Amino acid sequence: MKLAMKLRTRLFLSISALITVALLGLLLGLVSVVQMAKTQEVLIQHSFETLDMGLKLRQNLGDQLVIMLKGRPDGDVLRSTQAQFSELLSGATEYERENHLRTGFGDVSQAYKSFIDTYEQSDGGSRSLRDNPALSSSFNALRTSLLASHKLALDSISEAESDSRQRALWIAGLLGLVGIAVLGIGFITAHGIARRFGAPIEALAKAADNIGQGNFEVTLPISSAAEMNQLTRRFGIMAEALRQHQATNIDELLAGQQRLQAVLDSIDDGLLIIDRQGRLEHLNPVAQRQLGWDEERLGQGLGEALERPEMDEQLYLTLRGGTPDQAPEDLSVEVDGESRLLTYSLTPVSHTKGHILGAVMVLHDVTEQRAFERVRSEFVLRASHELRTPVTGMHMAFGLLQERLHFPSESRETDLLTTVNEEMQRLMQLINDLLNFSRYQNGLQKLSLGAIAVDELLEHTRDRYEAQAQERGIVLMVEMQGTLPHLHADRAQLDRVLENLLDNALRHTPDNGLIRLQARRHAERLIIGVEDNGEGIAYGQQGRIFEPFVQVGRKKGGAGLGLALCKEIVQLHGGRMGVYSRPGQGTQFYMALPV
Repeated sequence: MKLAMKLRTRLFLSISALITVALLGLLLGLVSVVQMAKTQEVLIQHSFETLDMGLKLRQNLGDQLVIMLKGRPDGDVLRSTQAQFSELLSGATEYERENHLRTGFGDVSQAYKSFIDTYEQSDGGSRSLRDNPALSSSFNALRTSLLASHKLALDSISEAESDSRQRALWIAGLLGLVGIAVLGIGFITAHGIARRFGAPIEALAKAADNIGQGNFEVTLPISSAAEMNQLTRRFGIMAEALRQHQATNIDELLAGQQRLQAVLDSIDDGLLIIDRQGRLEHLNPVAQRQLGWDEERLGQGLGEALERPEMDEQLYLTLRGGTPDQAPEDLSVEVDGESRLLTYSLTPVSHTKGHILGAVMVLHDVTEQRAFERVRSEFVLRASHELRTPVTGMHMAFGLLQERLHFPSESRETDLLTTVNEEMQRLMQLINDLLNFSRYQNGLQKLSLGAIAVDELLEHTRDRYEAQAQERGIVLMVEMQGTLPHLHADRAQLDRVLENLLDNALRHTPDNGLIRLQARRHAERLIIGVEDNGEGIAYGQQGRIFEPFVQVGRKKGGAGLGLALCKEIVQLHGGRMGVYSRPGQGTQFYMALPV
């Protein structure tokens, strides 16, 4: 700190010396200019006063001369004019004495006195200037003295101008010398600073560039300035600390990379790491076995490597932070002459600051699972067909039996017959659900598409369940956000989805509750939802809510095919099904359909 204070002190003193010299020169020049201006103003003022007084004297003398040249001059007027001349001359003489001027008015006074004496000594007939040589001579002397006074005043003005010019040149020279001195001091100061600090600073900058490029073997400068030497020493300490820190970080990075490599290689699923440009960076061994690839695929684009150009669109959507509208289809790959089915998911890899660094593609082999699902679906479809005929016959026969048997309404036999009828109807509904679900899964269900007004669709669904809701005091509300476009969909299938969702909402909404039928537009999708204020669904169970034959949370009942069937219907329309629920605060099921 003490050395830094010395450097600042020297710089401060150097700059202060420059400023002081410059200010002194400017101050001296300013004082000289002001003094010169005042002196010139006084001299010019005195000269103009002298010229004015001389002009008045000449005018008065002219008046006297006119009076004197008359045949019979008026004595009173002449004496008055002479008195005025004497008064003016006396004032001019006094002004000359007070201001220490040389105006020649003293000579004018003597010449005038001589002229008056000569005029008074002349008789009346010899007062003409032509005929009286003495009078003419005295008048000429008077006129000459007045002209001399006038010339002295003009000479005084000229001298003032000359003196001002000389002083201006002197001030200019002085300011020039001050400027030269300032330049000299500035040059000496700048040269000294550059010599002491310029070269060491450039050397330090070059060393900093080398360190920035990872080269810590740098040569540090030695300066005559103690401050620079201390800075260089601290710079060297910093460079050594950075070198050690880099070595430590590289070791830690290599260790971390090895741990990450081991973790990635031990994952049971295939893993593809993709950079920000969409090129493959890493394949774990599982992915190499699943795809039949080797490391030669690294550096290729995802669509090029998989020979599926459409995959690049999904990848770029993921790298931009977007999400696909539909669940991805299975990948079919040929490995060693065997066809394999892989499910995949693309997930962006984000920096802590928010920008996306790349993506990760996870592959899972579902060949056996899909084969099992296909067998199960075929079994369910055939079993449903086989069961439907006998169950239908049993149901019809039981109906005929009920018509022939008559038991009291409160008898045990009537209760048993009612129970059997309800269970047979439930069995028929289960078989129908199995058949419908199997048709959707096997692609056998066809859609009858047409234009559907969303508001009419929701109002129709509400009207069907209005009476059932009023029995429990539940309010059914339809909420529409603005004017919505028509849907191109199968009206009967969408009615089925909404009835299923509304039936679930009524079963899980407490008495005097509220159910909302909602519709809004989001980009190129129409969102239709059913929201209740029931008990909600646990977070851990929401992921399986749309799986077939699965009943999670809330009140159980049925075969667990209702929501799975709704999802199949929505996906067949090119949309997707979703749920949003918070335990204890209600549940919202929604479907996003393309406009």
